[in-house]
Amino acid sequence: QVQLVESGGGPVQPGGSLRLSCAASGGTLGDYVMGWFRQAPGKEREFVAHIVQKDTRTYYGSYADSVKGRFIISIEKGKNTVFLQMNSLKPEDTAVYYCAAGTLGGTRENQYGYWGQGTQVTVSS
Repeated sequence: QVQLVESGGGPVQPGGSLRLSCAASGGTLGDYVMGWFRQAPGKEREFVAHIVQKDTRTYYGSYADSVKGRFIISIEKGKNTVFLQMNSLKPEDTAVYYCAAGTLGGTRENQYGYWGQGTQVTVSS
């Protein structure tokens, strides 16, 4: 069983940066696929990024086209923490961001069984 808690959200100006953190407890990150989703007001929840683990030391991030080249997902296994570095932020990035964990993972919500409470990111001048 895994519990996830996001942090690091807040207000930011267009072009600015934020780093979101997802602290996990009750499990081992190496046993799960980790991902980030977001939900804007009046919109459905959408995929942002997830980690593809090749082995213990090697992984790469998979990203939605809307954030590719601007966002970077990374993991610190020793501290059971997943990060989402967000650069060159745009107003359309405004949303509640959710950390998720699943035994398989992918780009769809139903592929993840564990979710955090979400953290608000607001991009405006």
